[in-house]
Amino acid sequence: MAGNRKDSPVAGKRDLKRQILARWQLYLLLLLPLIYIAVFAYVPMGGLVIAFKKYNVRQGIWGSAWVGLDNFVKFFTSYKFPIIMKNTLMISLYSLAVSFPIPIIFALLLNAMLGKRYKKAIQTITYVPYFISTVVMVGLIFQVLNNRSGIYGSLYTMFTNRTAPNILADGKLFKHIYVWSGVWQGTGYSAIIYIAALAGVDQSLHEAAEIDGASRFQRLLYIDVPTILPTASIMLILAVGNIMNVGFEKVLLMQNNLNLNYSEIISTYVYKVGLASGINDFSLSTAISMFNSVINFILLMIANWGSKKLSGNGIF
Repeated sequence: MAGNRKDSPVAGKRDLKRQILARWQLYLLLLLPLIYIAVFAYVPMGGLVIAFKKYNVRQGIWGSAWVGLDNFVKFFTSYKFPIIMKNTLMISLYSLAVSFPIPIIFALLLNAMLGKRYKKAIQTITYVPYFISTVVMVGLIFQVLNNRSGIYGSLYTMFTNRTAPNILADGKLFKHIYVWSGVWQGTGYSAIIYIAALAGVDQSLHEAAEIDGASRFQRLLYIDVPTILPTASIMLILAVGNIMNVGFEKVLLMQNNLNLNYSEIISTYVYKVGLASGINDFSLSTAISMFNSVINFILLMIANWGSKKLSGNGIF
């Protein structure tokens, strides 16, 4: 009977209340981010109803006429839909294929180095570019790759005595410039989580493997790689779930009239439809953003399911 009383729902609620009162300071601190998430993440979700209405500022969100899926159909049948989807997927997949494995390889190689001073110096040098703002980063890209006054243009002219081609206006090169400049800026920062995981490797495993005659590459392959595999799985799931969200600010700043057909993506199109154009079609822009979020959610679920099936690791 005593055991039943202890395990009863009433007793459980009392224990929970007692624990909360004993640690009320921690719960008070937790309340602040919960309020922030509720106000800025959950409350605005009510505005998603605009995607199914023909929004009118005077009538407001709830007074505007209901149009159902018309805004989605309008986007899907637009001549820009295949162009935008193609650009978004190409840049996202290209970025994922390049920027995901490089930090892992960099962390493994850095962990294999013997000199601690060199390791710290290299890690600091590669970490610093992450703190460069997007606006400054794009400015650096324009300065370096300028075909007349930039480093690229000056070297090209010096060796060929001709004016360099304007690669910033070449739409086909846009994705390469975007992705590889991102790799330079983010590799050091992205590698931190893998370096932290490698720091937790039991050194006795390396010592035992070395006694057994394993080379440094074999120890890296059979000890270091399995150690960071769970972390890499989680990071891959998050990256796949965010695959449709290409960096809006950087793409917008790098766009020009000559590369627009290769650089227009969902996020920049939403901005132009909703705010930057004279139409200001909030309903259409909301519908496009909602479509983008739903695709990201589906990809996240698929990636999480696949990761749990293959490696047993997942975010939920």
